[in-house]
Amino acid sequence: MKILLLAPHPFYQARGTPIAVNTVLEFLSSRGHEVDVLTYHEGADVSIRNCRIFRIPRVPGVKNIRPGFSLKKVICDVAMFGTCLRMMRRTRYDLVHAVEESAFIAVAMKRLTGVPYVYDMDSSLAEQMVEAFPTLRFVFPGLRRFEATAVRRSVGVLTVCAALEDVAHGHAPGTPVGRVEDTTLLSPRGKSNGSLLPSETAGGPVAMYVGNLEHYQGIDLLLEGFRHTLDRVPEARLVIVGGHQDDIDRYTRRSTSLGIRPAVFFLGPKPVTDLADLLQEADVLVSPRLKGLNTPMKIYSYLDSGTAVLATRLRTHTQVLDDRTAYLVDPNPVAFGNGLAALLNDPSLRARLASEAKDYVQREFTREAAHRKLASFYETVESRAVGARE
Repeated sequence: MKILLLAPHPFYQARGTPIAVNTVLEFLSSRGHEVDVLTYHEGADVSIRNCRIFRIPRVPGVKNIRPGFSLKKVICDVAMFGTCLRMMRRTRYDLVHAVEESAFIAVAMKRLTGVPYVYDMDSSLAEQMVEAFPTLRFVFPGLRRFEATAVRRSVGVLTVCAALEDVAHGHAPGTPVGRVEDTTLLSPRGKSNGSLLPSETAGGPVAMYVGNLEHYQGIDLLLEGFRHTLDRVPEARLVIVGGHQDDIDRYTRRSTSLGIRPAVFFLGPKPVTDLADLLQEADVLVSPRLKGLNTPMKIYSYLDSGTAVLATRLRTHTQVLDDRTAYLVDPNPVAFGNGLAALLNDPSLRARLASEAKDYVQREFTREAAHRKLASFYETVESRAVGARE
């Protein structure tokens, strides 16, 4: 088939949704499909067989587009709509694979051209918008209806977690829904080039967070909780990897105000090639996330690392994690801090959790597992797409 994939974000970047899109492109290529990718003006080009990358026009003043709903994304999505329309008038596509909010573009394109689409639902757009702008809560029912329309008119919905699968089934019980979780990003390691951590972390147990520093990730909870950890494990150190500089500056000030600054180290972004070594240098990996339906992508690499995981006991985590594979705590500073201290003080518990987690991720959350699940979903989608065009 000739497929147009709409990726409404900077592509490629080494973070959540772009990584998942790259996995889908590798799968579609391996299946013999020809894929045109329409994405934002930002991002690095990648080379995948049978795939071509097209970008929207550069929008003056719009740069450094971050995850989540924003005015910058709205502006880029308007530009994407126009570019998409031109591309579909020029090329006869058999299917559109629409990621996140580009499903609404795909709905319009189906009306204009009759081309069916897959809704790649990486998040609930209605909930995401209300979380970003609480004043929109009064229009939440209307946003849900728009989301439901995008689900019902699709030939299939691809989700990344059980919670979103439930959302899709709730909108349209008769629409095929597939679930393909994110995968571990760790690859077989060569010889390490030595420690990647500051020398000041030596001699004490290390807790580590990896990821962006957006509010929903719970970095405030992490810092406030770590203050309680230090009461029980004074020699503990907290290493935070990732984030934009303005976020790092803000949380550096926050750690200073909490009186924990000497024990907290912000390393900034690191290449994915360093991820395995970084995770193995920690004693505990933390995910303090507070909001969202989808499971953080970092969790799958955490599970694969051989290092124990501490996470909040919320569905964003519990749809993948349980008490056999992670240490789960309530999302408040005292519980988080005390849970981290308990885990840092119990090497045998850490070893047991890490072993269970690694076995689990190797069964369910590898690249091979993702391709197997995608194949099952696309077998249904391909037949429905052909029927929709006839």
